[in-house]
Amino acid sequence: MDGVTVIDHPLVQHKLTLMRKKETSTASFRRLLREISTLLCYEVTRELDLTTMRIETPMEEMDAPILEGKKLVFASILRAGNGLLEGMLDLVPAARVAHIGLYRDHETLQPVEYYFKAPEDLENRLIIVVDPMLATANSASAAMTKLKERGARNIRFLCLLAAPEGIERFRSAHPDIPIFTASIDARLNERGYIVPGLGDAGDRMYGTK
Repeated sequence: MDGVTVIDHPLVQHKLTLMRKKETSTASFRRLLREISTLLCYEVTRELDLTTMRIETPMEEMDAPILEGKKLVFASILRAGNGLLEGMLDLVPAARVAHIGLYRDHETLQPVEYYFKAPEDLENRLIIVVDPMLATANSASAAMTKLKERGARNIRFLCLLAAPEGIERFRSAHPDIPIFTASIDARLNERGYIVPGLGDAGDRMYGTK
């Protein structure tokens, strides 16, 4: 699909399969999510801009590569996004963090905002928005709109699973934002859940219903 990158690394696919299994415990699901988020972060940051700085190694001086520009922002769509956030911060501990509080009304399937907190100067930073599932895309699209209203111009969206319906709706609303995912699943069911999917990521991560 145009604008969508499927991260098909064998370790990503292996861990995703373990997460899909309904008998996987809460503790194992949480650990796997943290591990897979580190691998996904590696891929979504593959094309970051680099510059060089003069350093001295134990042997001699050299011009060594270093990230260019202002620090990244990882934007978590609460609450399930925090499961991806933790593993990504393991890899990029200096990143700034934004939190976007949205929940899906189970009757209308529309997003309801209850919290937004982000670093300043978003227009000059790369923002990587994280949420395990791109299902109806209502919450994800609303989060992108909110970030753009705050000045964000360079945004990427990272999720574990995406439904074709969600991708289509997201790309229609925000064609400028690339999507990175570990899998494009078959469809949405009548309740707006991804099938075959892995259930509700937030509930499985936190042991709630």
